[in-house]
Amino acid sequence: MVHSKPSPASAIRPAAPLELDLRGDVADLTARLMDIESVSGNEGPLADAIESALRNLPHLVLHRDGDAIVARTMLGHPERVVLAGHLDTVPLPTTPGARGTVPVSWEGETLYGRGATDMKGGVAVQLALAATLENPNRDVTFIFYDHEEVEGSKSGLGRLFRSSPELLAGDFAILLEPTHGTVEGGCNGTSRYKVRTRGVAAHSARAWMGENAIHAAAPILRILADYSPKTVDVDGLAYRESLNAVRISGGIAGNVIPDYCEVEVNYRFAPDKDVAAAEAHVFELFKDFEIIRTDGAPGARPGLQHPAAASFVAAVGREPKPKFGWTDVARFSELGIPAVNFGPGDALLAHSDDEHVTRAAIHECLAALELWLGGKPATGEGS
Repeated sequence: MVHSKPSPASAIRPAAPLELDLRGDVADLTARLMDIESVSGNEGPLADAIESALRNLPHLVLHRDGDAIVARTMLGHPERVVLAGHLDTVPLPTTPGARGTVPVSWEGETLYGRGATDMKGGVAVQLALAATLENPNRDVTFIFYDHEEVEGSKSGLGRLFRSSPELLAGDFAILLEPTHGTVEGGCNGTSRYKVRTRGVAAHSARAWMGENAIHAAAPILRILADYSPKTVDVDGLAYRESLNAVRISGGIAGNVIPDYCEVEVNYRFAPDKDVAAAEAHVFELFKDFEIIRTDGAPGARPGLQHPAAASFVAAVGREPKPKFGWTDVARFSELGIPAVNFGPGDALLAHSDDEHVTRAAIHECLAALELWLGGKPATGEGS
């Protein structure tokens, strides 16, 4: 069963969706997905191919909203798990000779190309599971969504949360972002601020007639340089915070004393606090300056105490770690769904000119999820 909303005409679509073999080698499927270029805004052809492949699986109920696809088993199990992954990538490398581009290349058992780690390997694992787990021990919702690598207002997952939250309900969620095959619980929150100084413009030959706003920003940079970020224990995981200047601007010409300067500050905060608490902390630090918050997203607690999370960590067999960056697990957390990150590849390679993942890493990720979802039926309260 397929329910669809029109997809934005962001790209010229092929006459027919490209074919995907969901039952073949999952690493080869990863390469096939990567070869369908899907830079943010151009996810349509890949979404078409995925919808076409999933439509042939009678044990799944499909829903499409733009370039986001939800596929669900409806077996009546007492517990439902959500497996989610985004289809888009950042723009292709521009460095001559970069290996992290499209089309992909194999070097031995290592796959190079844009999306290798972030996150076509994880999406391939989702698709392989969707095809082969016809009778999993928990009901499963597979979510494939667009526009993750751009501003949050465009997020396909956010759109689904607003338009069809009932389709995303579950007891536990796994986001298949790259984690080197280790469970990473929750995520830090993030917020951005503009801290401003003002001065008086003057000709630079008569600088004493003005007040230099860039010079006045020196105390802002000193506060940031002297700041000691905290490491906060949240439910047994140690989340390291950070506070940094990420951009500075001021001045209009080489012969004018600047009357305005703006320092953009990014605060990554542990999931023990919300955006309001993070804002209060930053505002107190810069109380002597003009400051506004321009963006903010809460983090997510790890949720590892949930029985489904505990059993999944046991199946993976590695000590869980905190997620320092912000991911879409926070969206699930807002709905009250415990969520973790788990996927193939090294997150430090994401978006790089050398982006790559090994065949073994993709196979290991798939095997861990197969083990967890293919055993005895789950028990407990369901959604």
